[in-house]
Amino acid sequence: MNPNSRWHHFKRKLASVSRWLHIYLSMFSFAVLLFFAATGLTLNHAEFFSAAPRTTKSQGKLDTNLAGLSEDAAKSAIVASLRKSPGIKSALSEFRTDETQAELSFKGPGYIAEATVARGTGQYNVTETRMGLIAVLNDLHKGRDSGQAWSTIIDVSAIVMSLVSATGLVLVFFLHKRRVSGLLVIAVGAVICYVVYVLYVP
Repeated sequence: MNPNSRWHHFKRKLASVSRWLHIYLSMFSFAVLLFFAATGLTLNHAEFFSAAPRTTKSQGKLDTNLAGLSEDAAKSAIVASLRKSPGIKSALSEFRTDETQAELSFKGPGYIAEATVARGTGQYNVTETRMGLIAVLNDLHKGRDSGQAWSTIIDVSAIVMSLVSATGLVLVFFLHKRRVSGLLVIAVGAVICYVVYVLYVP
């Protein structure tokens, strides 16, 4: 096979692979792209979409005797009990304790729970704040208090979106009649973003 034939074969193969990746990666990531696009709007216009937080308070008594327990043992016992009743599911974000009282914070997307526990009696008071569905979606967009699994989803989504963009750019070079106009549109979009950043971003 002569060099020209090898080059043409390579270009056809590159175009075919790029087209396949672009189509199927776009289909695979459709829901994720739509999610991040929609929540980008809700984040950028939070004043229109935010809801009033809903706060609930509860109190009770742990079924575990905390007297004499070390800080680590008390932490495990308190968290396990609060998971059962009042049923806090979010991750523990902060734990403080002294001889008389323990203070805990649990955080999740659009959710905060603050708890105080008397170490002598096991009596607890919990204040839960729920910021609404839009706040949940916004926190998922930002990866705030959403855990390692969701962080992995964000990383994978970023890689897939980058591949979709890259394969789309490759395909432009194979559209002979629209190659120049396509590259000009890409350049114009990049220039507009740069100019807005330079002139209008504080």
